[in-house]
Amino acid sequence: MSAPGVQSFTQQGWEQVLAKVKRALVYVDAACAESLHWGCGSARLLEAVGAPACHLREFEPNAAGGEADQPKAVFVLSCLLKGRAVETLRDIIRRSHFQYCVVVTAVSHAVHLTANHVPPAAAAELEGQQPVFEQLEEKLCEWMGNMNYTAKVLHIPLLLAPAAPHLALTPAFASLFPLLPQDVHLLNSARPDKRRLGSLGEVDATALPPELLLQIRCLVSGLSALCEHLAVREECFAVGSFSRIIAADLANYAPAKNRRKTSTGRASVVFVDRTLDLTGAVGHHGDNLVEKIISVLPQLPGHTNDVMVNMVELTALQNEEENQNMVAPGCLAQSNDAAAKALWEALLNAKHKEAVMEVRRHLVEAASRENLPIKMSMGRVTPAQLTSYIQLFKNNLKALVSHCGLLQLGLATVQTLKHPQTAKWDNFLAFERLLLQSIGESTMPVVLNQLLPLIKPSNQRTNDDYSPEELLVLFIYIYSVTGEFTEDKDLAETEEKVKKALAQVLCKESELSPLLQKITGNYGTPQGVGRI
Repeated sequence: MSAPGVQSFTQQGWEQVLAKVKRALVYVDAACAESLHWGCGSARLLEAVGAPACHLREFEPNAAGGEADQPKAVFVLSCLLKGRAVETLRDIIRRSHFQYCVVVTAVSHAVHLTANHVPPAAAAELEGQQPVFEQLEEKLCEWMGNMNYTAKVLHIPLLLAPAAPHLALTPAFASLFPLLPQDVHLLNSARPDKRRLGSLGEVDATALPPELLLQIRCLVSGLSALCEHLAVREECFAVGSFSRIIAADLANYAPAKNRRKTSTGRASVVFVDRTLDLTGAVGHHGDNLVEKIISVLPQLPGHTNDVMVNMVELTALQNEEENQNMVAPGCLAQSNDAAAKALWEALLNAKHKEAVMEVRRHLVEAASRENLPIKMSMGRVTPAQLTSYIQLFKNNLKALVSHCGLLQLGLATVQTLKHPQTAKWDNFLAFERLLLQSIGESTMPVVLNQLLPLIKPSNQRTNDDYSPEELLVLFIYIYSVTGEFTEDKDLAETEEKVKKALAQVLCKESELSPLLQKITGNYGTPQGVGRI
């Protein structure tokens, strides 16, 4: 095992899971699948299962059950064992022939006690006991149809998806987002008049809905387990009202208090509300290839942090749209390929130009090691040049398999460089700089009036014009960098003009993108777009 870190923390957790899955039917939910994807790869799991057929399934209500020759099941879940998760467990087990069930949850037993309304004092007396897990074990046997069958429920903190040694993601909490000012109104609707909240700054844990508090506690449970793995006593800092609540919950979390008494190291944990830095998320000032890859390539289904790489280029199929779904997509996560991991980590830290040169260097070195007939060319790296290097591996199966991870990153680079959205990146950057200058010299209504002519319906837009999604990104950028400003009649009138123009554009779209459907709440047919 490597030195304690986010990667060893995740790998240690998955090693415990792998020890349980031999010849089992394995059900994994989306967040744990993403942790596996970045942490050690699905191939490791299938290898540990050791069965000739693929025994890996998504944990969802309609998942197929186990056949008569599949007596063992392992469920790997990121969530609380409560509500819909338990109902799904019950339904899958009842339509199966299991005699041995293992349920792994990423949420600690202490949080399950909280979810079952056990008071802190009573929970403290249960230290070392796991009554919630034991009760579920009995239920599992009942659903299997024989109380003498074997059932085991255990906690393994599969919190992280380690994208790099010093960068980890938390897919189970992708939807956990800081409160917004308008949320204060919703919170006040459940409070008496004398206890009304005036602003976000007044919101504390007691004001939050129970479901949100439980979600925060689940995150805190995982973070505490990480600190335990690192053997550190953490000191928490917070920037933002929501982060302050999370930091306070970690500081007061009972298992964390006990852990800190024996921790030898020290660490600072800084929580930051994403809403305090939206410009970092929507701006185009980052000169990084990975940022562009993630921005322009389609999202890998079921994942929050990886993309689909079109692999048709390495097959005998024509690289046409109808063929793209015939070949499984590539991705960025290459957990079991040392050379690809090294390139990925270099890309994360390099500037765009350096990153593209690094991709070329890795491709050239791999081709040279395989004695492929590579033609060296110096100077500026082009998509055509990278494609020519990648295609050298196409008819050499041994070389293709050996360097598959590297080729996926190479194709991701090529497809990003050739993507129409990448060409608009510099246009975005130039316009953002112009807006910054305008904001410094003009009032907000003047800046918004500059944007009005850019809001065009689809039948008037060219490739160089901004789509509705891109316009929303620009508006978020403007309001984020402007910060607080005085609202007056002039601003209100200008904002109404912008809203009207945007609404007209959305109504005239032949089809809304998934993001715009989510924003507008319109999931109907194109004919229904006009009813936004």
